Amino acid sequence: MTATATSVGESGRTQPQTTTGSRAVARLRRLVPAAAAALSGVLLYVSFPPRTLWWLALPAFAVLGQVLRGRGWKAGLGLGYLFGLGFLLPLLVWTGVEVGPGPWLALAAIEALFVAAVGAGVAAVSRLPGWPVWAAALWTAGEAARARVPFEGFPWGKIAFGQADGVFLPLAAVGGTPVLGFAVVLCGFGLCEAVRLALRARRGDEVRRGAAAVALLGVAVPVVGAVAARPLVSDEAEDGTATVAVVQGNVPRAGLDFNSQRRAVLDYHARETQRLAADVKAGKVARPDFVLWPENSSDIDPFANADARLVIDRAAKAIGAPISVGGVVDRDGKLLNEQILWDPDKGPVDTYDKRQIQPFGEYLPLRSLIGAINDDWTAMVSRDFSRGTEPGVFTMAGTKVGLVTCYEAAFDWAVRSEVTDGAQMISVPSNNATFDRSEMTYQQLAMSRVRAVEHSRTVTVPVTSGVSAIIMPDGRITQKTGMFVADSLVQEVPLRSSETPATRLGIAPEIALVLVAAGGVGWAVGAGVRGRRARDV
Repeated sequence: MTATATSVGESGRTQPQTTTGSRAVARLRRLVPAAAAALSGVLLYVSFPPRTLWWLALPAFAVLGQVLRGRGWKAGLGLGYLFGLGFLLPLLVWTGVEVGPGPWLALAAIEALFVAAVGAGVAAVSRLPGWPVWAAALWTAGEAARARVPFEGFPWGKIAFGQADGVFLPLAAVGGTPVLGFAVVLCGFGLCEAVRLALRARRGDEVRRGAAAVALLGVAVPVVGAVAARPLVSDEAEDGTATVAVVQGNVPRAGLDFNSQRRAVLDYHARETQRLAADVKAGKVARPDFVLWPENSSDIDPFANADARLVIDRAAKAIGAPISVGGVVDRDGKLLNEQILWDPDKGPVDTYDKRQIQPFGEYLPLRSLIGAINDDWTAMVSRDFSRGTEPGVFTMAGTKVGLVTCYEAAFDWAVRSEVTDGAQMISVPSNNATFDRSEMTYQQLAMSRVRAVEHSRTVTVPVTSGVSAIIMPDGRITQKTGMFVADSLVQEVPLRSSETPATRLGIAPEIALVLVAAGGVGWAVGAGVRGRRARDV
């Protein structure tokens, strides 16, 4: 109620006057939901790596649920957008490290539209019985859409990727990132409903047993499910072991201009491999069965450049083991981001071409339109990379190694295809030098940890400038490098061939959750239509 004061006018009548302070308070109260939505988005960001505060995702979604509950879809749209901006603006700030704030702000603004649509949906289903289930499924549906459009999608920031250190991680082995993310969001919305009902009961209001049971189950089921899924997580060797070497050669300098030092980057990786070979010869480290170099470790095409071929050949002979080399290759008029299997005796014997290439980094969508707006973009991406078409599994010293190049680690299908094609372990060769010392490398490392549990495979992460790492099938990092240093990691790792439920089910859990979301929205729309008709009668 608005506060008023009274005064006596010339006519002698008492006249009410609304105080300025009361109007200001009323305006501030209207801003509270918007501020809460944005700040809860920031809270979700804080739950992501490099921090290990995974549990903050639960209060973030609890606050979002409270903000959206009972509102109209238009309000949900706006509040969802603010939540999305609060989350994605700080999460994706690394995208503007070298190219300025424009691309970063545009990307966050576009991706937040998907969160806005989810917010509208959550507001609509928030009046339904068991609303946390419908709302969590809607979040999964939003992530599914964001991973596919526009320009082949951008799954960065999936809730699952913030849970590498959390208790819910084993659920990745049950149904992949969709099930893991759904469980976290459900627990957050369930927490919201449980607290709301507890406060109602404390005030003496009637609380239905069914509603209370659903709220408690929303919190308990994800936790119990994660505990029950623990037996699916194992680092035991099923197919023996392999001794693997991960080489991080470093780059001359960070930023986009590291590309101008292509020969230096190749020389650095060859030098670090030869240093490792000397340590092996001296008995300081075990002899590796095979060696993994990062993406872009040879941006000079070794098929067209005899000098580059000689450098790689010498490194392979020095270590006496096959090397997976990340190269940029021009073949038949196509520019390819390629992994090359280099045998110390035979030279290049197999290749894998990156399939999920990065828009605005490896190819430029809408080139003519963007060129008309800003020539700098077309200059930076002067030629588009072509996509590969086949999974990449190298047989290296008898071990089947699945290749997932950098950006591909964010896409469920790109990792699963290597495992179903027979990979006993996974390598994620990457090049993060463009993003300096930002959080990007830690966010990507967390993805690889989730993938290790999802498919129960050892995952190695060779990166040009760091952080390179070796990850066990249970998601533990056993070794890692620093950033912008030359280093190598050597370790005996378990090889596995069994498939987790997530590997076998593939996209099925995601489809099921999208259908649940659609059912909730349909129910909410139908209930709204019936309600309006009843009022009109």
